[in-house]
Amino acid sequence: MTATADTSTTTRDPHSFVTPQVWDRQIALLTRDHPWDSVMADRCFGQAVAYLITAMEKWGQGLEIGCGPLVDIAVHGFILDTVNYREFCHRYFGGRFLEHVPEIEFKYDGTVARTARIIQENGFTVDWPLWDRDALQCTPCAPGSNCH
Repeated sequence: MTATADTSTTTRDPHSFVTPQVWDRQIALLTRDHPWDSVMADRCFGQAVAYLITAMEKWGQGLEIGCGPLVDIAVHGFILDTVNYREFCHRYFGGRFLEHVPEIEFKYDGTVARTARIIQENGFTVDWPLWDRDALQCTPCAPGSNCH
């Protein structure tokens, strides 16, 4: 009998990083504050969680990752829910707080598309239409920083 390498991979589920109550709260806040239905809010929040976990896990590697304006709406919504965001950071970022340090000027350097690939390499499914929308556009992450 010949042993074969296991080439299967496990896809990481953004839902597993927050409680169902926090997830539902974020969807309710996004649909309250933006012209989105719950499907769009769910898609964007899932990508926001995948992005934030990747930013935490890749911290200090100088990758200069950043999402585009669409996914950033869900990132900002989560940050504004400070109690839940602080707990999320505490749990997944070693007790630290992942700060958001936006640059004033947008940059058009392919960061958004590169970030989506890094998220995918980090085991998450990328909702490509959400990332492709802004792939050639911009990200406000400050160059040379570890911001998200």
